[in-house]
Amino acid sequence: MIPADKYYLKIGKAPDLKNLKERMLYRAFEIVPGALAWLTLLSVIFLSWYKPVWVAFFIITFDIYWLLKTIYLSFYLRSSYKNMKKQLKIDWLGKVKLVKHKDWQDIYHLIVAPIYKEPVGVVRLTLEAIINSDYPKDKMIIALGIEERAGQPARNLAQKIKKQYQDKFYKLIITTHPQDIVGEMPGKGSNITWIARQVKKEIIDPLKIPYENIVVSCFDIDTRVYPQYFSCLTYHYLTVKKPTRTSYQPIPIYNNNIWQAPAISRVVATSGTFWQMMQQTRLERLSSFSSQSISWQALVEVDFWPVNMVSEDSRIFWQNLLYYDGDYKVIPLNYPVSMDANLAPNFFRTAVNVYNQQKRWGWGVENIPYLSFGFWKNKKIAFKMKWHWIWIQIEGFWSWATNAILIFLLGWLPLFLGGQRFNITLLSYNLPRLTRTLMTLAMVGLIGSAIYSTLLLPQRPKQFGFFKYLSMMVQWILVPFTILIFGAIPGLESQTRLMLGKYMGFWVTPKHKKRRNKNGR
Repeated sequence: MIPADKYYLKIGKAPDLKNLKERMLYRAFEIVPGALAWLTLLSVIFLSWYKPVWVAFFIITFDIYWLLKTIYLSFYLRSSYKNMKKQLKIDWLGKVKLVKHKDWQDIYHLIVAPIYKEPVGVVRLTLEAIINSDYPKDKMIIALGIEERAGQPARNLAQKIKKQYQDKFYKLIITTHPQDIVGEMPGKGSNITWIARQVKKEIIDPLKIPYENIVVSCFDIDTRVYPQYFSCLTYHYLTVKKPTRTSYQPIPIYNNNIWQAPAISRVVATSGTFWQMMQQTRLERLSSFSSQSISWQALVEVDFWPVNMVSEDSRIFWQNLLYYDGDYKVIPLNYPVSMDANLAPNFFRTAVNVYNQQKRWGWGVENIPYLSFGFWKNKKIAFKMKWHWIWIQIEGFWSWATNAILIFLLGWLPLFLGGQRFNITLLSYNLPRLTRTLMTLAMVGLIGSAIYSTLLLPQRPKQFGFFKYLSMMVQWILVPFTILIFGAIPGLESQTRLMLGKYMGFWVTPKHKKRRNKNGR
């Protein structure tokens, strides 16, 4: 259980705090990200009229910064890709068996995955991937959780899955998360916490499995592991300095259904993959995201995932960082898991789903007030660490909400708002030419994105011809559109909602059944 003096670890939003002073402070922290984003955008608009020369120089400087950043990040992407390919070739189970200081056969893997209204085929593909992995299945506990609010179809799915797979693993349990529990938000966090508590009560504690011998992998139900994922994870768990004070982050590659997804969905999904690949090589910025693994001991000590907010995947890291007074980290596995790109029955619905998913991810901005308030309460964490994480989070979400808008929408404002005095200057004549040249140079980086995206593709299904493959290259011309419409705007909406106290609920990404190709991916 959480100590009484660390009650702030379970705060989801400002109204959860009873103390008026603390509630007002937390509310102020919630306002900061959105206020910074809007102050930036409105200042550029105002100054384009009032001081157009200032803004022109700012835009040119910002475009140069964007170009340099693109080049800088491309090196990280290249390094991460090479490292991932290297990791895929390693015999991880063989390495695990060579670890001397601890018996690897003592390590159990608990796989936790929530189910809402996904087709039974999606669940089966996930379980089949686990079965096809090389780690012993008699050391695996599968815990799936359906939602009571999903009704009879979910119960029917649970019966089918249990009947087909109950003898494939050491243990398989399917729980039903009750609806309308006071203090809970319907969504992934509350479901997986319910699953974990049932597993603790029904399996782990009765069997007296030592907590430090259990590694928990919390997956979305569409997450499919590569063959040596659990062996790779086990090796890192056995060899890292503080295994129970560490989260383990794979690379999410959104390519389960990449051939079936439309171009917009593919570009957004692959861009997300690239960002996570780059984060694997930027250890100072790495926090947990989406499908990930963690020690059961740590999970029990922090009382599992939060049940009253949206971004449980990243919050569990911040929760542990605060609980252990800064003595907690994420290590990259540099090893992939595959997941679904957004796919709906028609293009319009797919576009809406992509936007909603990005808005949900953008709601991760709720971690800024949580972390700021937690750092204010926790006096044991070094100031340097506090400043490091606050800066990274604020800069990251500010960039998310503003950079594309500054480049593609506001860069031309001095020409329209600067008036006759500005428009007769040499600077006004050169501004569009300079920005166009700089952005063209930055877009050259898309060639690298196109190359790496094709290298990550699963085998092309027979029903798709060469022109489909070619479209996978050409699709990157959509990037200026996607980073604006499916990047900056949903990010800005999330920050604006938080600033105004219009709190979001959890939106479940719909999963649609696809045809399998010959490799089952």
